Amino acid sequence: MSNPESFIDEVTDEVRRDKLFAAFRKYGWIGIALVVLTVGGAAFNEWHKASQRDAARAFGDALLAGMEAETPEARRTALAAVPASGEKAAVLNLLLASDPVEDRAATLAALEAVAQDATLPDLWRDLATLRRVIVQGTEAPLAERRAALEPLAQPGRSFRPLAAEQLAYLLVEEGKTAEAITALQALVADQEAPGGLRSRASQMIVALGGELAQG
Repeated sequence: MSNPESFIDEVTDEVRRDKLFAAFRKYGWIGIALVVLTVGGAAFNEWHKASQRDAARAFGDALLAGMEAETPEARRTALAAVPASGEKAAVLNLLLASDPVEDRAATLAALEAVAQDATLPDLWRDLATLRRVIVQGTEAPLAERRAALEPLAQPGRSFRPLAAEQLAYLLVEEGKTAEAITALQALVADQEAPGGLRSRASQMIVALGGELAQG
C-alpha cells in the first residue's frame, strides 16, 4: 500500500506543474518579449556605438582633409563646410580660429561662438576664452581681459595655470612689476603648471629683474 502523504505530494506536484504550464501558456509571451528586448537592446547598443565610432572617424577625416588645404582661405572654406554640432562644433570653431594673422575677424568670431555656447562643457568654453584674450591682446581693454581670465584661474579649472600666466602678464602691462614677479614665482612653484609654462615664467622673472627661488 502506498503512503498517503507521498500520494498527496505527487498530486500536489502535478497540480503545480499544470498551473505552471497554464501560466506559461497565458503569460509566456512576456518572458519571450523580455528576451527579445534584452537581445535587441544589446544589439542596438552595439549598433549605436559603431555608428558613433563611424561618425567620429568621418568627422576626423573631414577635419584632416580641411587642414591639409594649400592656402588659409581654402582651409577655412573646407572646414566651414564640415557639418558639426555640440562638442564637434567647438572643435571645428577652434580650428577655424587657427589663422588669427590671416583672418583676425573670423578667428575672433569663431572663438566667441565657442565661448558663448552655454551648452558646451567648461573645458571648451574656457579654452576659447583664453585663446580669444590672447588673440585680442591690447586691442581689448585691460579690465575686460582680466575679467575674462580671473574665473579661468580659479582652482579646478582646466586651464588655471595658463590663465594665471596671462594675468601675470597683465600686471606687467600695468607696470606692477613686483606683483607680476610674485605671481610668476608662484607659477614656477606650481606643480600643476606645464614645464614649458614654468620655463617661460622663469625667463620672465629674470627679464623683470626678479630672482628665482633656490631649489
